[in-house]
Amino acid sequence: MATNKKEKRKVIDKTLTAFGVVATVLLLAVGSLAWWASSFTTTNVHDQLADQKIYFPEKGSAALTSLPATDQAQVSKYAGQQVLTGAQAKVFADNYIAVHLEEIGGGKTYSEVSALAQKDPTNTKLQNEANTLFKGETLRGLLLGDAYAFGTVGAIAGYAAIASFVAAGVMFVLVLLGLRHLWSL
Repeated sequence: MATNKKEKRKVIDKTLTAFGVVATVLLLAVGSLAWWASSFTTTNVHDQLADQKIYFPEKGSAALTSLPATDQAQVSKYAGQQVLTGAQAKVFADNYIAVHLEEIGGGKTYSEVSALAQKDPTNTKLQNEANTLFKGETLRGLLLGDAYAFGTVGAIAGYAAIASFVAAGVMFVLVLLGLRHLWSL
């Protein structure tokens, strides 16, 4: 009877240990892919932004001090720096470009100003506002939709990689404990 119990326990230990080995390998694979995705995304965002040569206004400059207080506080964190990360792109888009677009269009969007400009094609001021709003909203959309969004995805992938590697380490320890228990039977 005791031998039968011992054999059943051995089968359970072998099964759980094999599951642990498979889980460890899978977690390492997922972690590696997530790490690659994080590295690829972060590098790509950095390189694309670096090529654009976008800089925050210098500390104390009129471009910075003329911003509303909440926007000024956000932009001041990066004063004088080049926009190179998704987080910086979000601040530049939301707290710098958006403020200027609001001023240019008087609170109206490109779509609204463009509709007015089409109704009055000889109005140079409206034409210029529509043109500037188009460019500004396009840049803002690219910074938010590409740099910030992909930067965030890259950061999440990095956290997922770390979690997978930690889980793989825990599973590896459990596999070793399972093997030790199996050999002691």
